[in-house]
Amino acid sequence: MDKLKLAARLLLGLIFFVFGLNGFFMFIQPPPPTPAAGAFITAMIQTGYFMAVVKSVEVICGAALLAGVYVPLALVVLAPIVINILLFHAFLDPAGLPMGVFCLVLLVYLAWQNRARYQGLFSR
Repeated sequence: MDKLKLAARLLLGLIFFVFGLNGFFMFIQPPPPTPAAGAFITAMIQTGYFMAVVKSVEVICGAALLAGVYVPLALVVLAPIVINILLFHAFLDPAGLPMGVFCLVLLVYLAWQNRARYQGLFSR
């Protein structure tokens, strides 16, 4: 296995596993958000379910990436989450934008490395 591919998979898996768990246990305190970002986060939390679902998906997909199982599926499931992380930081909290870009780069690289696994999705 290519060492860069392995490193990217483990790094992306670790990011989502740790920060997914952090959504439940808050062992890493996030920096204070901008007022607009804080309002957005509060609205998602107040739904009563949304953040729990997102963080559960992050933990499951992060664990799958770390274990090397269902990697193509985990990447597809994480794609909308990564895009929303990137857009959230681009529009509401620019301080976190580098991490969003980093996650997107890892995701795109891993998706490209697994592109043969996605060919069935694009055939008639």
